[in-house]
Amino acid sequence: MSGGDDDTGPSKTTQVSSLDFGDPLYLHASDTSTTALVSLKLKGTENYNVWSRAMTLALQTKNKFGFVDGSCIKIQTDNVLMLQWDRCNSVVLSWILNSISEELFYGQVFAKSAQTVWEEIKETYDKIDGSVTFNLHQKLNSLTQGNSTVSDYYHKLNALWKQFDALVKLPTCVCDANKEFKTHDDLIKLMQFLMGLDESYASVRSNILLIDPLLSVKTAFSILSREESLRLSSHSSSFGPGRNQNSAFLVSKTFDNKRRIGNGPNPNLKCTKCRKLGHTIDRCYEIVGYPLGGLKRVILNLP
Repeated sequence: MSGGDDDTGPSKTTQVSSLDFGDPLYLHASDTSTTALVSLKLKGTENYNVWSRAMTLALQTKNKFGFVDGSCIKIQTDNVLMLQWDRCNSVVLSWILNSISEELFYGQVFAKSAQTVWEEIKETYDKIDGSVTFNLHQKLNSLTQGNSTVSDYYHKLNALWKQFDALVKLPTCVCDANKEFKTHDDLIKLMQFLMGLDESYASVRSNILLIDPLLSVKTAFSILSREESLRLSSHSSSFGPGRNQNSAFLVSKTFDNKRRIGNGPNPNLKCTKCRKLGHTIDRCYEIVGYPLGGLKRVILNLP
């Protein structure tokens, strides 16, 4: 009997330690039950899709998604691997429990299978009803820049767009209608972005809306982001009354000096708005507005 025990001990150690890194049964030293895979807590239907996506990515990174989709099957013919499967299952179950709200935790804490909990959560909260769609659509249409930067405002809006696109899954197609639908979708997003901007950007917004065809929302964001950076730079580097005009003049003068010193405008850059060489549409003065010096040269028709 003791001889059998001696054979079992080394065998158990050898089998578990020899598991390959790509094996779902392999556990890294950092794979503990206290690890928080995602910072987002599942609350219910309102954020299930985001939570599910985040958890799926995290579990795939850990090579443990097989414990929730059923592809990693428990081997019944090897006691050592059976115990290792149980251990991995417990770790994955702990990760799930650590990522749900306290109210949901008490309903799942006595479960024994990570797959069972995953499927039950999906069955309960993977619901797309009118209230969820309404709440998300309301957030989209009521979001404004407020005291946020243009960048923060855009990224918040972009996150809501992605959530809405994931929530309202439309059939895919390769016909011309798909292209027309994307054009319409881009138009809606551009209008939502421009409507929520602070009124201090009204003139830039008006210039963007005059462009035909309309810009993509990403290009519009790039233009407004550069305008914001210029304003912040002008405000921090100038003092006294008229500092914004003086800064605009200095920026324009510096730009002109570089053009005179260099070999002229970059022929590889062409604006799709004014059709001139040397800059792209996100730097076009006809959209972002002319600085004092640049406006003066336009009026006097100077080079």
